[in-house]
Amino acid sequence: MPDGFKLINVLLTKKADGWYASLALEGKSIPTFNPDEIVPTWGNSIGIDVVLHEDDYLATSDNIKLPSLKSFRKSQSRLAKVSKRKALKKKGSKSRRLLAKRESREHQRIARPRKDHAYNTAHELVCSDKYVFFYEDLRLKNLTKRNQAKQDKDGKYLPNGQSAKSGLNKSWLDAAFGQFFSVLDYIASKTGAVTRKCNPAYTSQLLSYRDEFVFTDCGIREWYDEKENLLVERDVNSALNLKRVGLGMFPTIKCRRGNPVVVASTTNSTSKDVLESLRSQKPTP
Repeated sequence: MPDGFKLINVLLTKKADGWYASLALEGKSIPTFNPDEIVPTWGNSIGIDVVLHEDDYLATSDNIKLPSLKSFRKSQSRLAKVSKRKALKKKGSKSRRLLAKRESREHQRIARPRKDHAYNTAHELVCSDKYVFFYEDLRLKNLTKRNQAKQDKDGKYLPNGQSAKSGLNKSWLDAAFGQFFSVLDYIASKTGAVTRKCNPAYTSQLLSYRDEFVFTDCGIREWYDEKENLLVERDVNSALNLKRVGLGMFPTIKCRRGNPVVVASTTNSTSKDVLESLRSQKPTP
């Protein structure tokens, strides 16, 4: 026990490989953190966009991409074999109980690297000397919902794209962004930083240094600006827009006849900083 600390609570947890004890300590020497004292500026803040494309996990407004882990994707074949063997065994038998324990350990082997990856990624972001982290306020449960069924006039079911959506749902759940954002909130608060959720509406479509809707299709991953001689990546551009949303510098956009229209804009005040961020890491062609 550290000097000056006292034990508050002990939590015992039984997992697949044994028992674990979590100790909660209290110490008066730990300073009280007040997040309201931090004023976000362009220099001390960073925008974070979730990517979920190929091997990328996150994109930041500093033009940096962080890799994904895909823990379940790497272990799903091994888990499926154990689950299939367990399903063929008689219920209540010794062999089924042994396979059930092995199945739980396989789930543990998937969950632990995923949580470790969340902590490592959060520490890497916090070590960037930023004090305010803006990220998307995503409704993660809605992102993994099944597509609505489609029927013709005879009641026959029509293709609704659920086959492709199932693979996307698996990737969303494997990424565990909800767990990552909780870990980021915890790590940031320990280091004297704050996290803020931002509305991601239109942040992935609008060009971050000009009021122009460029990334209108999800298949557009890059866009080359001949005027600025700059190759803009979709995810980094979205992270910069999230940063602008958090700082209150994102333009007001309204949808008219199905098309988004910029009503009020402050893009000129941030265009210089945005262009410097886009040119900081990636050379122009």
